[in-house]
Amino acid sequence: MAQILEFAGNHPYLIGALLGLIVLVITTEVRARAGGADLPPAEAVRLINDGATIVDIRPAERYAAGHIIGAVNIPAAELDARAGEVAKKKDRPVLVCCETGTGAARAAAALRKAQFSTVVRLQGGMAAWERENFPIERRAEKTGQKARKA
Repeated sequence: MAQILEFAGNHPYLIGALLGLIVLVITTEVRARAGGADLPPAEAVRLINDGATIVDIRPAERYAAGHIIGAVNIPAAELDARAGEVAKKKDRPVLVCCETGTGAARAAAALRKAQFSTVVRLQGGMAAWERENFPIERRAEKTGQKARKA
């Protein structure tokens, strides 16, 4: 114990960096767990087939470029104000989708706070969904009609 105290006294910057990293890891884990579970794309398909509501929190431009079939676009910045659009489906599971899977935690936590029963995040986001070659829907810009990619 004396050696640890002596080391800490001789290297305060290293001890400070260690404590800072520990706090950072704990904070990141608490935030991630507050947002609900992560589901890989294959398990998300099962959840979708069972009637889950899909909320895509990406900006409208990214959503129009390609999204999961049947997803509702509510950008993350507007989620608090527009959560009522999917409120009638509170008893169904909600799958939150973002670009890479990192931004969905805050949105999932907000939906949990709004009393949604089951909220999960798409692990890896749309990047993982497309990597797995699952179907996406695109909006055709000129005709305004939907185009699907299998």
